[in-house]
Order: sequence, then structure tokens, then C-alpha cells
Amino acid sequence: MGTSAKFKTAAGVLGALTAAGIAAWIYQLANGLGVTGMSNGTSWGLYITMFMFFVGLSAGGLIVASSASVFHVADYKKVALPAVILSTVCICVAGMFVLIDLGGIQRVWRIVTGPSPASPLFWDICVIMLYLVINIVYLRFMTSKKPGAADKVAVVSRFALPVAILVHSVTAWIFGLEMAREGWYSAIMAPLFVVSAMDSGLALLILSLMGLDKAGWFKVEKGLLSKLAGLLAACIAIDAFFIGCEVLTMAYPGAAGAETLAIMATGATAPFFWFEIVAGLLVPFCILVFSKNRARMGLVAAASVLVVAGVFFKRVWLLLTSFVEFNVAGAPGVSLGTTAAQQGGTGMWAMLGTYAPTWVEIVVAVGVVSLGALAFIVLARRLLVGRDATRAVPSPAAGEAA
Repeated sequence: MGTSAKFKTAAGVLGALTAAGIAAWIYQLANGLGVTGMSNGTSWGLYITMFMFFVGLSAGGLIVASSASVFHVADYKKVALPAVILSTVCICVAGMFVLIDLGGIQRVWRIVTGPSPASPLFWDICVIMLYLVINIVYLRFMTSKKPGAADKVAVVSRFALPVAILVHSVTAWIFGLEMAREGWYSAIMAPLFVVSAMDSGLALLILSLMGLDKAGWFKVEKGLLSKLAGLLAACIAIDAFFIGCEVLTMAYPGAAGAETLAIMATGATAPFFWFEIVAGLLVPFCILVFSKNRARMGLVAAASVLVVAGVFFKRVWLLLTSFVEFNVAGAPGVSLGTTAAQQGGTGMWAMLGTYAPTWVEIVVAVGVVSLGALAFIVLARRLLVGRDATRAVPSPAAGEAA
């Protein structure tokens, strides 16, 4: 099967999954958020998990791309364009999950007419919009053949780097400033989010570069992928350090958070926590810390997949652990508010938070991710084919000379 045929097949499959997601979303709009697994006890679920996850994936890619220009890392400049394409697609996917979680698209106008400047959610909306604009401008200048384009890329990168860090920091503050939820409020929540964005975004970039190289759209040297894998190993180590700091603080005798740590380590969200620790951090680090393993692309790909999966699981346990225990104690508990609970009886009350995504949420999430993947391969095919990552991006001086 030729490259064109493979592209059409992939586009067809992704298009079908996107259509299924749209149909499920329309069903949700018609029937309300009661068709999801969310309730009064667990008001955020798969949609917000995916939002956190994709904001991180996006920020990680843009940090790599902008750092290449800011710190003049010639090797990383070679993959700056696919990194920005990936970053742009991921932030659009993250924004779509927020809109879907609103439950009704007609509520979007309230963001403009009734903003609350004191709310971290409002900060997040503003910084995401700024982030998206910077990504688009970045793409425009990186693909421009006009003289001086390289100078403009260098200027934009100096704004892109702090905004990429800020976008995930503000997302972290949405949780870190929630004093009512034990396990969320933390002084190092922003660093935790940023470093996990770095390792997951970098891992996804490595996998994307491998896929583009295999498709013949964008040639990437194995040596460059090995260097990116080395950077990934360093990010994994920093991520593990921050998680260790947080766990130690919660586990210290007499410290607040012991109950949350128990849920996280041995309770309902324990499988997600331990998967991230073992499969998402320990195993990939042990693979990538050795240079001989970083030269083997199969091992690099496997480690990258584990990192991406581990960070997704991290988003799950970080979000849902704090929903298990209610702030209001005592019988009969909290009214769930779900469609089934509206029938009354003892089934409308709960003493502990529970959550499992319904088929609607899963199909919608698959549809949105498929749309993002489709957008990436279309943009990559249009903007990357004919380019060669074995040659560095021209410097500003060269751009002026051109």
C-alpha cells in the first residue's frame, strides 16, 4: 500500500471515529450531562482529565520548539516545526474538551459577558487563547519563505516559552487553589504539572517524529531522536522527584493529606497511581538512562508510550482521588443528582464519591482525539513533506541574507 493510500485509509478511519464522537456529543446535548458518569459528588470526569492531559502534551511540544530558538540549540531547531504543529493541535483538542464539559454550547457566551477575574478558570481561558494565537503566529512565520522570517521566529519564541510554561501553571492553579479539596491544594502543583507536561509532550513528539519518518514525510536522524530520548530521561527523573516530594509531605506523621494518600496508594485510585510510578516513571527511566538503549529506536518508542500512558494515569488519580471523600459528612450523604437518582429512594444518596465514564463520554473522547489526530496528519502532510530534519532551520542572519 502506497503512502497516499495509507493516508487515505488513516484519514477515513479517523473521520469515521470523529463522526461517531460528534453523534455522541449531539446525544449528550439533547439529553444533558446526566448521560455521563458525573454527579454532584464527582463533578469532573473524563473530559477534564483529557483537558489536563492535552494541555500538558501541547505545552511540552512548544517548550521544546521555543527553547531551541531561545537557547540556540541547533539540533532541536530541526524538529521545531513538527513540535509546533503538534502543540497547536493538542491545545485545540484541550479546548474542545472544556467546551464539551460545559454541557451546553450555548453557555460559551457567558465566558465573555460574565467573566470572573478572581477565578483561575477565567485565567486559564485567557492564557489558552493567548497560547493558541502564539502557536498560529509561530506556524505562520516558521513556514514563511519571506526574508526575515527567521528573525520573527526568534522573537516569537521568546514569548512562546514563558506562555507555554504559564498555560500549564494556570491549569495547575485551578486545582492548587481549591482549598476545599484535600490533595489538590499544593505549593508545588504548578511545577508538578509543568514537568509532567515536559515528559509527556516530549514523549509524544518523539513518537510523532518516528511516525513521520516512517511515513516518509519528514526525515529524522536516529542520533537526534537519541538526544531527545536523553532529555526525556532527565524530565522523567525530575517528575519523579516532585512526586516523591509531594508524597513525602503527605505521608509525614501529623501532616495533612494522610487520608488522601491512603486513597491514592491503596484505595480506589491506587491502580492509576502505581501504574504511573512503575510503568510511567521507573521503567522508562531505567530504559532511557543508558545510552545504548537510547540508540535502539524500538526501546525509545516503548519508553515514550509508557511515559504518555503514565502521565494520563497521573491525571486520572490526581483528579479523582480528591472526589472520593465528601466535605459534608454524615447520613444520608450527598444527593447524586444523576438521572437515575432523580427517581428518588435510597439510591439518590451517596457517602463516598464514585465515577466511571459512560459510553457517551468514551465515544466523545475518542472522537475528539481522532479529530486531533486527523488534523495533525493533514497539517503534517501539507507543511512537512519535502522538508528535511537533517538540516537545521536557518539562523536569523541566514534568513536576512536570503
